[in-house]
Amino acid sequence: MSFDVVLSAFTFFVLLAIPAVSGIEDASSHMGTSMVALSVVALLAWPLAFQYLDIYDSMRTIDVSQVLFRLIVASVATSTVLAAAAFAFSVPVKASFPFVCGAVQLSVLGLSRILLFLPLRAIRRYGRNFRNVLIVGTGPRAAYVKRSIDAQPSWGLRVIGFVDETDTPVDPSLFNAKLFKLESMPSLLREQVVDRVIIAYPRSMLPRLSPVVGVCASAGIPFTMLADLFGDFLPPPKVTQFGSLAALEFAPVHHNPLLLAIKRGMDIIGAAFALVLTAPVVAVSALAIRLQDGGPVLFRQTRCGQNGRTFTMFKLRTMCIDADSQKVELAHLNECDGPIFKCENDPRITRVGRFLRKLSLDEFPQLWNVLRGDMSLVGPRPPVPEEVDQYQTFERRRLSMRPGITCIWQVSGRSNIGFDEWVRLDVEYIDAWSLGLDLRILLRTIPAVLRGDGAH
Repeated sequence: MSFDVVLSAFTFFVLLAIPAVSGIEDASSHMGTSMVALSVVALLAWPLAFQYLDIYDSMRTIDVSQVLFRLIVASVATSTVLAAAAFAFSVPVKASFPFVCGAVQLSVLGLSRILLFLPLRAIRRYGRNFRNVLIVGTGPRAAYVKRSIDAQPSWGLRVIGFVDETDTPVDPSLFNAKLFKLESMPSLLREQVVDRVIIAYPRSMLPRLSPVVGVCASAGIPFTMLADLFGDFLPPPKVTQFGSLAALEFAPVHHNPLLLAIKRGMDIIGAAFALVLTAPVVAVSALAIRLQDGGPVLFRQTRCGQNGRTFTMFKLRTMCIDADSQKVELAHLNECDGPIFKCENDPRITRVGRFLRKLSLDEFPQLWNVLRGDMSLVGPRPPVPEEVDQYQTFERRRLSMRPGITCIWQVSGRSNIGFDEWVRLDVEYIDAWSLGLDLRILLRTIPAVLRGDGAH
């Protein structure tokens, strides 16, 4: 960590001293309280981001691409924090300085990581800098762990043996492996150099894990449990806290909280900017709606958000005033499968409303929902409670993320796709979510709207 502090500090002050980058002719003359505060933020941002993203943990079994991804995330986070600090402390640097600084620091710190990372992996391939591993179990899971270690010599892991209750390994591929009895684990940990214990028992042997965990904890030996220990049907667990107790959390998707925070920040900035930009269009549209039939301008509807939590969604009214009361009578016109009601030539849509829908202008008030936190700019479209009541259990998974104004299915066929495909695309989005994916969807939304592919 001290190396990162020194390196990031050196890069920060070098860039600060370059007027073309910082926008300050003489940085030394501006070293007041605000500049000192910004410098402290610059010194601590990277190490704290590295700590949060587990970059200081052992990287033996992590691919280089995953390390680079974490570094990029750290760069985005530290640049954002530095920009916010410069604004909060009124430091007279260029608006681009924090982001240029973040990019250069990413290059410097990333290069230093790679220069350390790659030689270490090369050394481990030749049997240096290795760690001894003891595997508990002799079944298929244990055999899989052994094959994975053998296939990755750059990990620098050496299997010293297997521990089980049986006298003969369960998996035939381990017949020639060194086998120890389970009751010998205490003496084994005393007599052998064991750096890590990997528990590869099936879930049918869960009751036998207690003595293994107890011995490892008493001896101070780190141990790893395979994620499929509790069954192949569960998603990967995440270690967390429940009060003072350690806990395993099973969630369909573990999204990085830092990236979700950045997504929320993008929502707030984007929605605020878009609200100002679209205000004249909304005002003209509101006047046209009012002049047509004298009814309310806004349409308020209860929708289901994340995890089924209800909220009031706002749209410019595009239907006649008593549209909801006519829905049952028009059920035979539904053109969509599943629990959705959709009719392309819905007789309830007004003349003005048809124009607004054509260009998705009626969606603009939802930017207020984004600011309030009910919705996001990008995410699965929020359904009405009546639709959710008809969902199958697996279909409710599309509610596991904050709903959005635009989503992946809207730019992949919009409302012309069936309900099953709709759910599949939403789940695909949730599983593969990234900030880059959100940006691509937003960019694809613009031509989709201009083509007049109406929204749901």
